[in-house]
Amino acid sequence: MQLSSRGRGAAPTLGPTTRKQSSGVRALVACLVASVALFTLSCQTGESGPLGAVRGAFQTVTTPVRLLGSAAAAPFRGLGNIFSNLTADQATLSDLQAEVDELRARNAELEEDVGEADRLRELLELQDTSQLTSTGAHIISGSTDSWSSTVTIDKGSSSGLTAGMPVTASSGVIGQIVSSGATSSTVRLLSDENSSISAMVQSSRAQGMLQGSATGEVTLELVRTSEQVNVGDVIVTSGLGGVFPKGLPVGEVASVESSPGDMYLTIVVDLYADPSRVEEVLVITSLTEEQQGSAEDIAEADRQEREDGASSGDGSDEGASDDGATDDAGATDDAGTSGGDAE
Repeated sequence: MQLSSRGRGAAPTLGPTTRKQSSGVRALVACLVASVALFTLSCQTGESGPLGAVRGAFQTVTTPVRLLGSAAAAPFRGLGNIFSNLTADQATLSDLQAEVDELRARNAELEEDVGEADRLRELLELQDTSQLTSTGAHIISGSTDSWSSTVTIDKGSSSGLTAGMPVTASSGVIGQIVSSGATSSTVRLLSDENSSISAMVQSSRAQGMLQGSATGEVTLELVRTSEQVNVGDVIVTSGLGGVFPKGLPVGEVASVESSPGDMYLTIVVDLYADPSRVEEVLVITSLTEEQQGSAEDIAEADRQEREDGASSGDGSDEGASDDGATDDAGATDDAGTSGGDAE
């Protein structure tokens, strides 16, 4: 008996979707196998193998294209950066400005610390080289009136400072303490008209008195015309009088003049230390015997005194008034050279 086709169910068949999925799986598996095989081959052969040659050729071919693409994209990247900067919010800009200000302040602070360290190092070198018994101090203000040239330092009697003590910077002598309070002291500068200290020309050892003036000009007085003094000669403290230690730098000769008939040279001195630019100083609290004027210096001062005395007593070819003026000059020289420092 023949079975009717209607009585049997239709045989199942693979649809188009199933066949596509099966093909995709097979392609994926094939790619994975190929990738593993190529990776293994590349590891075994390295750059010298066929795969390395293929990569090199591909890079050679594509390099011009990549360079062209990079050049074409560069303007757009620049525009993008500009646009990003222009569209930055105000808070971001404020934060950046605050950071810049902080860095600038920190940089200024570090530079100030370095400058102070250098100045203190120079003072320590002076203290060690000259073997000074001294204490450091800071200049805190200048003159309080227009009739004197002084500065104020931040140490006084509570630190053992008294009137008469010399004050020096690393570059040269500043002056001398004239009064001391508990925590501060007033220093009379060398340029003050009431300042007068013993000094000498370092090269010739010619003795004199370093004198200030109302105009601020400093001169080395009572140096006879017979002494050899040249522009540029260094002036140092002589140590006579037992106040300033011998050999501290003061300044250098700016000009030397001598007129016929003069007994003394007119010597203008440029000071090394500029008080308006000095912040740290040393106050010399005591002297040793070695720091005072030597026997040779005292003998030289005595020789100049004797010469001045002889010149004062010589009345030949001079009128009475000229004799009197010469006597006054000799007396001044005697008092100034033998007496040492004014303060």
